[in-house]
Amino acid sequence: MNVGIYLYHKAEVLDFSGPFEVFSTASRVCQNDEPFNVFLIGESGETVIARAGYKVVPNYSFENHPNIDVLIVVGGDHTEEINKAHVIDWIHQQAKKASLVASVCTGAFLLAKAEVLQLQKVTTHWEDIADLKAMFTTLDVIENVRWVDEGDIITSAGISAGIDMSLHIVSKLHSLDLAEKTARQMDFDWTKS
Repeated sequence: MNVGIYLYHKAEVLDFSGPFEVFSTASRVCQNDEPFNVFLIGESGETVIARAGYKVVPNYSFENHPNIDVLIVVGGDHTEEINKAHVIDWIHQQAKKASLVASVCTGAFLLAKAEVLQLQKVTTHWEDIADLKAMFTTLDVIENVRWVDEGDIITSAGISAGIDMSLHIVSKLHSLDLAEKTARQMDFDWTKS
């Protein structure tokens, strides 16, 4: 299963690194096969400068990435990204093809702008709850949760909550046993709800 994580300049480092670690570790500890092929996607494929100057080279660009089964859109300082029409269109198009779409933190703003989120229950970083409610009034924004699962769309709260959500996705798409083994391997105290 191809897990594509979209990141951009000023993205929050743990928003993409945490889920990347979950899916790569899940495949490493899975005894029967490697259920997840996780990769990073940037708009151009060139180096992305995330928060605090953290530089990362995505595996793919919009032009050359494989088909995406699970699309994860990360958060951070999304204020420029949300106004890029071609980025929002790419998210919209990929979300239509993916079997599951998720966001970490303020990635929910990008999913809402791309009309992937419209009427669902969602969450985001606690600091951005009011802004998400104000900007996208049809959403039912939930506070004080680590993630919200609406079937084929899952949103998480801020930063480290993306790890909890990704473990939940592993349990949903593969097994609870694999998710627990992954959390144990990562030495991570998984919040399951």
